[in-house]
Amino acid sequence: MPLHPRLAGAISWGKLRIMKDRGAQVRVRPLTIDDYDALVRLWQEGGLPFRPDGRDRRERVARELEGPSSVFLGAEEDGRLVGAILGTHDGRKGWINRLVVAPSHRRKGVGAALVREVERRLAELGIEVIACLIEDWNQDSVEFFAAIGYVYDEEVLYYSKRKDPRS
Repeated sequence: MPLHPRLAGAISWGKLRIMKDRGAQVRVRPLTIDDYDALVRLWQEGGLPFRPDGRDRRERVARELEGPSSVFLGAEEDGRLVGAILGTHDGRKGWINRLVVAPSHRRKGVGAALVREVERRLAELGIEVIACLIEDWNQDSVEFFAAIGYVYDEEVLYYSKRKDPRS
């Protein structure tokens, strides 16, 4: 499959990917717990919900980062986190749980680079199906994922059971 047009200038560098866009370099790399505060700021800047007493608390994110089923990546420019994606898998299916790009870096290929890198890493693990969950108010994400080849599945309904309503 050909690269998304915005990724045509991306080059691999070990476990990292470097994206060149109009003279700027954005590095895609694994997130660490040291990125937590910047990640929270990015979620807030990007307008995503933040659940500090639930699944987004530092201890929970730290545990997930260390787990074998997580692919949490950040996009960094000049030492600043400008994008992030939380990918996971259950051994059969991969999930994109949260994607955020700083408003200043949107429509520059950062989101597409993060998704493609999660897809690549999940494929290396033998994961052939990747899905994403998008909240109904997030029309920008609906349009973004459709534009990069994700297909809306009318036959799937999402139900959840939460130990804590704050999660």
